Amino acid sequence: MFPYLASLTAKWTAPLLIGAAIAALWCSPLQAHQMNLSNAFITPHPDGSVDVTVTMKGSDVDRAAGTHVFDAQTGLVQPNALAAAASQIAAYVTTHAVILNQDGSLCQAGPSQTSPDQDGVVVRTRWTCNGANQELHYRSTILTAVSPSARQVVLIGGEKNPAQDLLDSERTEIAITHAPKATLLEVIGRYLTAGIEHIFLGYDHICFLLAIILWADRIWPVVKIVTAFTIAHSITLSLAALEIVRIPSSITEPAIAASIVYVAVENFVSRKVQTRWRNAFVFGLIHGFGFASALEEFGLPRGALVPALASFNVGVEIGQIGIVAIVLPVLLLLDRLFSLRLPIAFPQPAQAQAVYAGTLRPVQIVYPGSALIALFGTYWFLARTVLEGVIPNF
Repeated sequence: MFPYLASLTAKWTAPLLIGAAIAALWCSPLQAHQMNLSNAFITPHPDGSVDVTVTMKGSDVDRAAGTHVFDAQTGLVQPNALAAAASQIAAYVTTHAVILNQDGSLCQAGPSQTSPDQDGVVVRTRWTCNGANQELHYRSTILTAVSPSARQVVLIGGEKNPAQDLLDSERTEIAITHAPKATLLEVIGRYLTAGIEHIFLGYDHICFLLAIILWADRIWPVVKIVTAFTIAHSITLSLAALEIVRIPSSITEPAIAASIVYVAVENFVSRKVQTRWRNAFVFGLIHGFGFASALEEFGLPRGALVPALASFNVGVEIGQIGIVAIVLPVLLLLDRLFSLRLPIAFPQPAQAQAVYAGTLRPVQIVYPGSALIALFGTYWFLARTVLEGVIPNF
């Protein structure tokens, strides 16, 4: 009886562990993946006036201003709906993104121009202050009422290398007339961190990476997979960030979900990890456009575009390496635990080798994890296509 119980333990311990690990990866990002980012481009003028351009995602505008300008089916802002709600949106922006005189009083907001930008909304306003030669401040509480984690990237100055800052619910005000220019090291550090943060919050990218390495029991195939994925997403991320090639998120986001389902299902029919770098490269081209969307939300300083873009790419790569460095040792440890139980489950080592078909990883580790990832991918695909707006996409 005890050998039978030991056999059952060997069979089902790993599925429970792998399911719990993936569930932990799933549950944490559900709360954190929505970045709730907006951008503000601020240009002070010598006469004391200030141009403020605020850009927000259409879905965020609807949440914050109570409008209905974002079309969930197409993933775009509807121009007609935006025109009808322009005054309501402008009122929200000019109430929550303001310019202050040196004495703390509000500058005067002029008429706002509201326009669509694919899946976003742009609001341009000129503020007139009491006079020149005073220290002006910018205060923003955009989106903080609907999400405490909301942040706003602020670019100050019309020059090629504007000052850059980041506001959130705890830090809502900055000086704009004497704002220091961002140094190269500050730009690199900021975008390196953004890249790392995005890959750890991008649970769909994490699931793709997990699925494609689940059969890996050696480091070299993993190196090839990660390298191919990095090269591919770097190509499309750069093309999109430089506005050479642009593909709507209504196409790229479902395609990313479909790629997750594909690599997860492939684990049931193939264990050839050595050649999976090809899939990683092809699908990496698609995921690169997803990274580009996140980078577009964060904003790119035109005067330091190349360092910022390169730093974001490096940050994504560091994040991927970090994920692999966590997952691969866990998989190898589970392999070791199963190998200790092989004499019970398989009296003859040859039987185990036949079942594992050339790899020492048991199916009890890979199949449950792959099935769970495939379910997540299917859910995201439905949420981003036929059931867009009906079920949450997180």
